[in-house]
Amino acid sequence: MLYTPIQFRNVTLKNRWVMSPMCMYSSENGMPNDFHLVHYGSRAQGGTGLIILEATGVEPRGRITNKCLGIWNDEQANQLKKIVDFVHQNSESKIGIQIAHAGRKGSTWNNIQISEEEGWETIAPSAIPFNTTERIPHVLSIEEIKEQVQNFKEAARRSVEAGFDVVEIHGAHGYLIHQFLSPLSNVRTDEYGGSFENRIRFLLEVVDAVNSELNDNIALFVRISATEYAENGWDIEESVELSKILKTQGVDLVDVSSGGNIHGAKISVFDGYQVPFSAQIKNEANVKTGAVGLITDVAQAEDILAKEEADLIFVAREILRNPYIAVQGSFKLKEECFFPHQYTRAKK
Repeated sequence: MLYTPIQFRNVTLKNRWVMSPMCMYSSENGMPNDFHLVHYGSRAQGGTGLIILEATGVEPRGRITNKCLGIWNDEQANQLKKIVDFVHQNSESKIGIQIAHAGRKGSTWNNIQISEEEGWETIAPSAIPFNTTERIPHVLSIEEIKEQVQNFKEAARRSVEAGFDVVEIHGAHGYLIHQFLSPLSNVRTDEYGGSFENRIRFLLEVVDAVNSELNDNIALFVRISATEYAENGWDIEESVELSKILKTQGVDLVDVSSGGNIHGAKISVFDGYQVPFSAQIKNEANVKTGAVGLITDVAQAEDILAKEEADLIFVAREILRNPYIAVQGSFKLKEECFFPHQYTRAKK
């Protein structure tokens, strides 16, 4: 299963390994640099089916830190294109980008909010900070919400021009879209708050705007937090219902993570701890899903696919430790996987 191709629109992944988006905190003014080229290029040399770049801000305030990537201008997109071109020219990997807005969780360093003078004013659906020690975020007006939808649309346009194969919308981990989804961070009384239908409105508008810039050669993923581990908060049942709707709006895969929106939430962490969420969404919403969360070896990944708990395996920390997890896994399973011709002498 791990080495069986899978298709999303006209995008065919050679295998089911995905490099999960992970912030690298290595940019200046949102610009990628040589580190990013080597970092992502090395995973392509390791045979990974799909590489997804880290959360990339759709505007300067959309970054988590002032060292995070951005795609709010053409100069950034042109530099990102160099990474995309390298991956396409030197591997069989596909490459995606996660477009994001941090909302109230922006302007931080080492998970601590920095001053507005050194950082920036944060924004949110409601005047509720992530941590009570942080400053109150600016509450978005309806007009400003529409501007954020446009920011995601422009980011999608630039992603297409840069040549990415997949665009993933970041709707998880307590960032702006997730803040709208949750009744604990969104207490609005207008059309963007209150009912389930109103709380998902911003995400659905973003999906439509992004999709309007894509074509059949670029797939659309959405990352969500299946639950936020808090009473009366966003939960797995709402995630299932949302995923059903996302499928009707042209989303090709739901990337299933969890948590991140409630400070101090108690989470029991163990190998594969988020896989049951992926399985429930896949089976109840009848959508393709990606599983993530302490997936560390080939046997574990193969078992998830065999049990039809997910369609893709998103690997985070393990692929930082081992950029060659995909090709090494193919050696163990005696499967075919891309390995650079320059390295042939090391092929088992």
